Amino acid sequence: MSGDTCLTSLCPAAESKPKTCSFKGGNLGNKYVRLNVGGSLYYTTVQVLTRHDTMLKAMFSGRMEVLTDKEGWILIDRCGKHFGAILNYLRDDTIALPKHRQEVKELMAEAKYYLIQGLVDMCQAALQDKKDLYEPVCNIPIITSPKEEERLIESSMKPVVKLLYNRSNNKYSYTSNSDDNLLKNIELFDKLSLRFNGRVLFIKDVIGDEICCWSFYGQGRKLAEVCCTSIVYATEKKQTKVEFPEARIYEETLNVLLYETPRVPDNSLLEATSRSRSQAAHSEDDDGFELRDRVRRIHVKRYSTYDDRQLGH
Repeated sequence: MSGDTCLTSLCPAAESKPKTCSFKGGNLGNKYVRLNVGGSLYYTTVQVLTRHDTMLKAMFSGRMEVLTDKEGWILIDRCGKHFGAILNYLRDDTIALPKHRQEVKELMAEAKYYLIQGLVDMCQAALQDKKDLYEPVCNIPIITSPKEEERLIESSMKPVVKLLYNRSNNKYSYTSNSDDNLLKNIELFDKLSLRFNGRVLFIKDVIGDEICCWSFYGQGRKLAEVCCTSIVYATEKKQTKVEFPEARIYEETLNVLLYETPRVPDNSLLEATSRSRSQAAHSEDDDGFELRDRVRRIHVKRYSTYDDRQLGH
């Protein structure tokens, strides 16, 4: 019979009380012993149980008292689910760990109880690998209420870039390229969130009044806004057009990086944004307000008479 065989029937000793005794292994290294671990029954040898300096070695070398029933089954008051894996590790010094993270945690708890440090180290290494493997690259909050948006922006120590998109928030039909441009805006948002992860907080808004609009915040203040929707006048009816101002969006994203806390001078960012900042400086009032205290609202082709529908539509 295999040493890790788990019997399916429980010991018929429910009416008798367990008795305490000292297990005298002696030289009976190859003798089979019968174990009842939380209702799961196992056969193994004293040699396997005493190979490593663990609690099991202390139990089966006579240093600790063990509980037995009248049938001779040694009782261990632990869950028997992973005891077979414990025995396999004692035999081979290695095992194939469970695939699920929760089961690895359960096995590690049993290994800690039996003081099997080698198995504990294996489980800890596996849990760390799984954490690194499944850890998300970045988390993107989705706004569900105006109060939540306000709380996120005010509490963030990083600049904030928000994309509002809501295709159904429109009473007109869309032009032929609007759907593609809306998707392009969403794809650009995903690319920027991956590239600047850790430096900028990216959030999505699907409940606002606009159809597609970018907002940029620094140190809790709104710095700029890029609205990507406009109205075009066709021959008989109005239509909504969605633009994809990629260069403008990318420029404003670089601008918010200047508002990182703590602010670290970045020559490449200063050079990339110097042109737009110098142009805006000429248009400032003489009252001393700085550029960061003003909101740049960019509406891309808000009104247009151009009809971009393909022939035949």
